[in-house]
Amino acid sequence: MVTIRRGGSLTDADHQLLALWAAECAEHVLHLFEEESPADSRPRRAIEAGRAWARGEMAMMDARAAGGHAMGAARPLTGAARFAAYAAGQAACVGHVAEHDLGAAAYAIKAVLADSAGDHDAGRIERDWQRQRLPDPVRELVLSDQVRRNDLCWSVFLARKCTLPR
Repeated sequence: MVTIRRGGSLTDADHQLLALWAAECAEHVLHLFEEESPADSRPRRAIEAGRAWARGEMAMMDARAAGGHAMGAARPLTGAARFAAYAAGQAACVGHVAEHDLGAAAYAIKAVLADSAGDHDAGRIERDWQRQRLPDPVRELVLSDQVRRNDLCWSVFLARKCTLPR
């Protein structure tokens, strides 16, 4: 199956690569949530669900539900822990809507910024780390989506020095 989307076409294999990349972005900051809420496994389970969907081992609706639970874990929190849980929730929902991949990446950057005690380079460093892990078949698609959706994603993708939006 091939999906036509605003950024171009997306094959099933590409969609799965986006889900795996989003899971990697979310997992990179998951420790920020787990340090604050060590007994709550909902964000970790959401990341695992996104990967399971990408491997064809879980239905999209079940992965999306796991994403909703991770976002529920985020709601009572603030700062880095909250953003890390939202990143996990977004990663689990990529199977439902592929563009959630940028949600996972943007929330991961926000988590790092919130944890960085004012280090404006931290967001750029996280963004560059994410870009280094982009699979070649979806690299241009993601980079063009980052340009297109930068304003929606708190301008974290194009800034030289990212700052935490209010």
